[in-house]
Order: sequence, then C-alpha cells, then structure tokens
Amino acid sequence: MHMVIVPVIPVVLALAGVVPVGAATAGATGSVATAVRAAVVARDVVRAVPRPGWQPPLAKNPVVGRPFDPPAERWGRGHRGVDLRARPGAKVVAPANGVVVFAGRVGKKPTLSIMHANGVRTTYEPVIATVKVGQPVGRGAAVGRLAPGHCPPGSCLHWGARRGGEYLDPLSLLPQLSPVLLPQG
Repeated sequence: MHMVIVPVIPVVLALAGVVPVGAATAGATGSVATAVRAAVVARDVVRAVPRPGWQPPLAKNPVVGRPFDPPAERWGRGHRGVDLRARPGAKVVAPANGVVVFAGRVGKKPTLSIMHANGVRTTYEPVIATVKVGQPVGRGAAVGRLAPGHCPPGSCLHWGARRGGEYLDPLSLLPQLSPVLLPQG
C-alpha cells in the first residue's frame, strides 16, 4: 500500500474554519504556495457548488445490503460502514463538499477517501477513482465508478465514515434518508 501525505488538507480545513490558519501551515511539508493555491481552488469549488449537507454516494434511496455494525472493541470484528447495492460501473458521487485524500489500492481493492470540512473522512470501495489526490470535490460531483467484487454474487459499494479514530454510521450523515434494509442471511 502506498501512502500519500497531502499537505494541503490543513490549509483547506483552515479556510473552511475547522482549524486556525497558523495550525494549518505549521509543520506542513512541500510548497506553501502550492498548498495555498489548492486551498483557493477548494474555496472556489465550495463557492461554485454551494450545496451544503449530505447526500448518498449512489442513488437517492440506496438499498442497504449490510448495515453498520461497529465492533465492541476498536480492534474487534464488525462492519465499519454500510454496503449499498449497485451494479458494477455505477457512478459514485461525493456525498458532501470535500477534498480527495486517497485514490489508490488498499490490498487489492481500488479505494477512494474524501476529507470533509466537518472533520469526517469518508471512504469508498471498490471504486475506480476519476479524481486525483488533492482535488476538491463538490457535493454530487462524480468521483469514480463502482468496480465489481464486493458483496458477491451481486455487487455493492462499501461506504465508511469516521471522525478521528471513531467510526460513524454513514447513514447517520443523511437524516432525511429512508434507506431500504435487506434481511441478513
């Protein structure tokens, strides 16, 4: 697994009001000018796509194949996200404004992660990304296509969310959503 460190994220979060500007630039690696340019682009995307709030990363009312089931202990077994039923090739969209922080493979699965201004990081697999690390995305913007291989014999998108080290139920980000739950078995 390759790890990509993106120094622009603290600056973007500073512009969004999440962290103080001084903290955003302290200890940053790489070109500060590049980070500032990326932050300005992120700000412009948010202004150009003034769509606050959250939406599902797939269809308006996705079918939940497997719900969120957090482990009793952080290291224990569980399901740290939800599986949303979809066909391979389905368009995956950003559920909220943010910046792409990872686009690559985790193990053998193509994976994508987005950091949002409220400190929530969302992750999607298996997704073939159509965006690049450091790219700002607006809510509803296409970020990739669903690859086959998750939830056989059908297919689904695994959508995870966390704030810091705490895993969140991604559906809790969508208070207006009425998901359809399928029976387990």
